[in-house]
Amino acid sequence: MNPVLHRAVCPAPRPEWFETRFAENGWTGSWRNGVFDWHHFHMTTHEVLGCYAGWAVIQLGGETGQPQRITAGDVVIIPAGCAHKRLEASADFAVVGAYPGGASPDMQRGQGVACPLLVWDRDPVFGQAGASG
Repeated sequence: MNPVLHRAVCPAPRPEWFETRFAENGWTGSWRNGVFDWHHFHMTTHEVLGCYAGWAVIQLGGETGQPQRITAGDVVIIPAGCAHKRLEASADFAVVGAYPGGASPDMQRGQGVACPLLVWDRDPVFGQAGASG
């Protein structure tokens, strides 16, 4: 399963918008912060990140993964097992993170593994069933 990137889904990004939208689509347990600068992944849950300030280059898929620049208003859905890390970011970079069903993520260091979970039930932004990408 590949990460999914939704560009410019929120024209006037605020953390509350992402928290509300994610919760409406079943992604709860939200938090506000940044992204670690070391490869990590979660075996127990998928993760969504909604960028509400600044920009960052996030590497998705371990050391050989494709770097993606995200900016305020973008959302990235990261499947369980997909390693990710921040390569660079603006000083004001910030995201809202959440998990399907408010799951509690485990923290694994390393290059990641093939996704151990089924596809998520609902897209955290648009609400449709399943994943794309």
